[in-house]
Amino acid sequence: MASIFTKIVKGEIPSYKIAEDELFYAFLDINPLAKGHTLVIPKKEVDYIFDLDDNLLKGLSLFTKKVAKAIEKSVPCKRIGVAVLGLEVPHAHIHLVPLNSEQDINFENPKLKFTQEEFCDIADRIRKELA
Repeated sequence: MASIFTKIVKGEIPSYKIAEDELFYAFLDINPLAKGHTLVIPKKEVDYIFDLDDNLLKGLSLFTKKVAKAIEKSVPCKRIGVAVLGLEVPHAHIHLVPLNSEQDINFENPKLKFTQEEFCDIADRIRKELA
């Protein structure tokens, strides 16, 4: 059975897409810890990030870096935090979380709520920085 992320990649479930190429996909987390919290995934469904083959892992890292730099330019923050948990969805993924303090990446924090218009605005601002 396809993961929720595979369904997002296939367009079966909507997402606020940030970036995409033939191998990778980045989209806003709909339960974000911070404004601009983005998930980056390989399109190939692999449960555990360290089970990705070396070339795919390397490509994911480089794609993630490009997305992180765009988030950093579009969302006021000191840094972009990176987290790989992999317990909640059986599809390798990287969380990119804008940080102003270490507490901003605590996954026990309450999740933020945004309207569809706010999500669209955030995604548009990040995408403009990728151009």
